Amino acid sequence: MLKPLLIEIGVEELPAVPLLKELKNIETKYAKILEEYALLGEFEFYYTPRRLVIWHREFKVAQADSVEEFFGAPLSVAYKDGEPTAAAKGFAKKCGVSLEELSTTHKGGKEVLYYKKDVKGESSVNLLPMIVEKWIKSLDFGKSMRWGSLSESFIRPIRWVNVMLDDVLVPMSLYGVDASKITFVHRISKFGPSEISGAKDYFKTLKAGGVTLFAQERAQKITDDFKAIEADNGVEIEIDEELFEEVVAITENPTALLGSFDATFLRLPPEVIITSMKEHQRYFPVFKDGKLVNKFVVVSNALTDDFSEVIKGNEVVLRPRLADALFFWDNDIKRGLSTEGLEKITFFKGLGSVADKIEREVVIANTLFDHFGLSCPKEDLNRAVRLAKADLMTEMVYEFTELQGLMGGYYALEQGESEKVATAIREQYLPDGEDGDLPSTPLSAVVAMSIKLDTLLALFSINQIPTGSRDPFALRRAVNGLVRIVNKFEFTFDIVEDMKKLAANYEGEIDLEKLENFILERIKRYYDVNPSIIEAVLASGERELLALGRKIEALNTLVNSEGFDEVSSTFKRVANITKDINLSDALVVDVALFEDDAEKALYERYQEVINREYISYEEELDALLGLKPELDAFFTQVMVNVDDATLKNNRKALVANVYKSILNIADIKEVSI
Repeated sequence: MLKPLLIEIGVEELPAVPLLKELKNIETKYAKILEEYALLGEFEFYYTPRRLVIWHREFKVAQADSVEEFFGAPLSVAYKDGEPTAAAKGFAKKCGVSLEELSTTHKGGKEVLYYKKDVKGESSVNLLPMIVEKWIKSLDFGKSMRWGSLSESFIRPIRWVNVMLDDVLVPMSLYGVDASKITFVHRISKFGPSEISGAKDYFKTLKAGGVTLFAQERAQKITDDFKAIEADNGVEIEIDEELFEEVVAITENPTALLGSFDATFLRLPPEVIITSMKEHQRYFPVFKDGKLVNKFVVVSNALTDDFSEVIKGNEVVLRPRLADALFFWDNDIKRGLSTEGLEKITFFKGLGSVADKIEREVVIANTLFDHFGLSCPKEDLNRAVRLAKADLMTEMVYEFTELQGLMGGYYALEQGESEKVATAIREQYLPDGEDGDLPSTPLSAVVAMSIKLDTLLALFSINQIPTGSRDPFALRRAVNGLVRIVNKFEFTFDIVEDMKKLAANYEGEIDLEKLENFILERIKRYYDVNPSIIEAVLASGERELLALGRKIEALNTLVNSEGFDEVSSTFKRVANITKDINLSDALVVDVALFEDDAEKALYERYQEVINREYISYEEELDALLGLKPELDAFFTQVMVNVDDATLKNNRKALVANVYKSILNIADIKEVSI
């Protein structure tokens, strides 16, 4: 028999971020527990900031009946001289029956003791308390808390529990709270509990009490409100997806409202206003014709027909925050960008201060400037690097740490620095994520590379190498950033030779091999291709980042082209024939020793291929792999391992030259498809 089942766990307001992080696991964990108890069925999960809800339209009132089978010892062991042994008696005791109730069956070619019993399924009412408790305790929201005299903890105190199978309450207690047929609606609608007559009555009660239970409905309501505000006021609302998910999670009756602030605050950089609104108030910024205006959108949880006081209250709350920001802005501009004090801020134990880090970055930046042959004034580079960390000493960055670098760029312009210098300061931490924006100019790119390279080299110099998931200084992200910058600006940077030169400036001994392997591990994760393609390119010995990326992309294109498996088999044969040849030696081929037309054809075609100019590795590799017909003919018509050593070595040298040319790009034999 199937009946509707409602499980509601009422809590004090849940913090949005931990809830959203665990959200993807909640249903999976519940389903796994149901499966353990043989009660798995379709269900839906809902949440508001004050409740976690499981709803089954149909739930089994009991487990299905089952049959348990028990197999005992062989009869030859269970009985001796017609008398039961300890093995037989023990088996009967295990099954909870007498010896006379046991039977026999055949298993593994032997007759063994056997007992079968019918097991009646347990009532769901008896199992649900254990299921609910196990589910709630399986949830991991990060930090948890204790309340009252309880030793147990949860993300927030549990205030009511309601578990109803149809209209019957399932007796249970959770975290000291006894289950009861109640729920709590919106506080403005009713502060105390509301009685629930049955599971189906629950949804009507919430709706009448101003609670929108379904997250998708709350999201749609907010979206519709946004669109109406935009249409009525001719503005655009900037929707931050993470913030949007948060406001959906913290409201039960959402209403989007348009508020305003004093236009005087628009003197502030837009990022300051937006950060202040988002981080502290969960407000959405408003734009008109692409420019930030003195408006904001707040999503209210109030239950009222007149939101004027709600809007006014939010306007009052925002004003002092923006006033503080404007105060910081004016003070910072008066003071100007200065590195004074950075010598007192420790970068990392054993690596000196932030001022020391700047000096190391200056050396790297100048080295890269010369290496890349930048055309901009070197004075701009040095000015940008030396001022890059100066905003750490500003009041604004002290208050809004996430605006580091960005504020430095604004302050640089205010004190008369060039646009290029200001941009380099603003973009020094880019890219700041896997798909984050990249620096916009070569100067900015070199500044950003210098910061990342120093952090890598400095931490490796004191053996602070990331292990497992631990990476407090985001060195893995730094490597990804280096790869992306190099590819965008077509900089040539060798992770062995160039790193070795830069490492010479550090006091601590840097394990360059570990550093190389660390970088290569990130590269293997960076490129979304068959891993063997990356291994094939690395086997060529290439360690220059730009060339490495282009070779990986070239080989990937060819590997995924039609017919590559046939090409691969030919060139793996080439690799096998030349495995005992030192490819670093000069491989001289004497055309006078050719005896077969296939030798001549392969040699002439090979010379044509290697003497041609190529615009890409893909074109070059395609041409080299295009030697397949000549190679196939060579292998068919020519015996390589002949008795004449001179002739044999000449033929091997011919084939080895082909392989050596391909190996400059990738070792084809490493590719697995």
